[in-house]
Amino acid sequence: MTNSAVVNGKPVDDELFARLDPPALAGSGCADCDVVVFPAAARCPGCAGENVARQALPTRGTVWTWTTQSFAPKPPYEKPASGFEPFVVGYIDLGSVLVESRIVGAVAIGDQVELRLIPVNDTEFTFAFERVAP
Repeated sequence: MTNSAVVNGKPVDDELFARLDPPALAGSGCADCDVVVFPAAARCPGCAGENVARQALPTRGTVWTWTTQSFAPKPPYEKPASGFEPFVVGYIDLGSVLVESRIVGAVAIGDQVELRLIPVNDTEFTFAFERVAP
């Protein structure tokens, strides 16, 4: 899966992405205590301060942990006509923050992964991470 395959659609949520080309996830960093969060927040969960700014997160990281989700998510998830297919989800360590994400393909804890854009439907995309060579 490549980013260019779906980049012409629109994000399922504009707030998830930094306005960059190529796209990156948008988090926020606190200037007072250096806490970084995803998705971006108006207040810092570390110190409750408001001195936060949106920032692009790294597009490469490491699989911190993962599991296979074997049941359909709650609504508003729409089950495809072909039926629900289990998928891999996990936490990706981007250095300053752990991001919960869908993972494309097989991975092991410690694998290097890179941000990918994946289709949600014919007009929208979201993010996932995919294993890459270190």
